[in-house]
Amino acid sequence: MFRTLWILLVLLWLPGCASLVSSATTRMADNISVAILNQDDPATVRDGAPAYLLMIDGLIEGDPENTELLLAGARLYGSYATAFAEEEERAQRLANKALVYARRAMCLQDAELCAASDGKLEAFRDSLDQTGAADLGALYGYGVAWASWIEANADDWNAIADLASVEALFERCLELDESYDGGGAHIYLGVMKSLRPAAVGGKPEEARRHFERAIEISAGRNLMVKVLMAKHYARNVFDQELHDELLTAVRQADVEYPGYTLANSLAKVEAEQLLSESEEFF
Repeated sequence: MFRTLWILLVLLWLPGCASLVSSATTRMADNISVAILNQDDPATVRDGAPAYLLMIDGLIEGDPENTELLLAGARLYGSYATAFAEEEERAQRLANKALVYARRAMCLQDAELCAASDGKLEAFRDSLDQTGAADLGALYGYGVAWASWIEANADDWNAIADLASVEALFERCLELDESYDGGGAHIYLGVMKSLRPAAVGGKPEEARRHFERAIEISAGRNLMVKVLMAKHYARNVFDQELHDELLTAVRQADVEYPGYTLANSLAKVEAEQLLSESEEFF
């Protein structure tokens, strides 16, 4: 259910990841991240990412309580697990490592919230209410890694049961700063609220508002938001006109924009696939 959201991990988080890592090492990490973001060949990213994962592991090994490095590791492992790990067991291992790194960062940032995350949802929400702007990076990082872990373990109902907690994390992120990482929390919530039709408890119109706000925040430059809106919202409510309009806009758009080139290149590929299925689906 979160398969296509790997792009958010790689393409919305890497600017932050780069600045975090470069503060502990050199400008090299920053330059690598910029190159990834502006790469129009996903295969190059797929083949080169493992070396970056090993580098992050080494940095964390040398500084195991550095929350910034832990979040960087969570981002990269989560993205690689969801994007490129074709074997189920491997995807689960990588996603689990991402979650471990993100949870360690969150627990170092806020021990009370860490303890509450293992308890009842209401207590977790209460603890989230006590967080502030300084906690935003850890909250968002934990939410994305948790979402990636759920996707990798989608056959486990215990994992699916965690969705409510992940949704609460992203809702708190919006309260703290809705524009964080290009409105990433809006995009995740848009997908989550589209998972079920309204007739069985879904909230598709809330999903639409989240997607539309994410498009506004990125000024329409992140084409993947429109693809996700078409795939998860428009198909959910059987709105073919909106579905095709969103995807046609992606098809006609220029992919090159600093920070979004890789995301947009992948968005175009998926938009073509979804458009080719439109008549059959609707």
